[in-house]
Amino acid sequence: MDQQQISAYLLKNGVRPLQKRVKIMSYLVSKRNHPTVDMIYSDLIHEINGLSKTTIYNVLNLFVQSGVALALNIEGNEIRYDADTSTHGHFKCKVCTGVIDFRIKKEDLPNPMLEGFRIDEQHFYLKGVCSFCANKIEA
Repeated sequence: MDQQQISAYLLKNGVRPLQKRVKIMSYLVSKRNHPTVDMIYSDLIHEINGLSKTTIYNVLNLFVQSGVALALNIEGNEIRYDADTSTHGHFKCKVCTGVIDFRIKKEDLPNPMLEGFRIDEQHFYLKGVCSFCANKIEA
């Protein structure tokens, strides 16, 4: 997605496409690395004048509330963000700490028997060692 498409996408989802918001969404869409606020800050500090971690937190919270990004709390107090809001799972490698998407069908997710409840979010996380790190360990 180019910046014009990202602006249109944000606007369609009720988010005013201000420059910092467009840059941050562009980063989420292009990197697909499930970044933390610190990662985004480190990568964008030289591209966006006046960028602060508070600004990033505020923008990401707006994105999550508007449904254009997911907040992933896979481990401890580390929150990562994902611009892919489709149904999918996440695998976190305990060695390289990378987070990798994998496809999963909604009907394959566990169906909790919660009669009368409304489920607003459903997340599926796996942890272990990715194939790249496993190959390095075995070598």
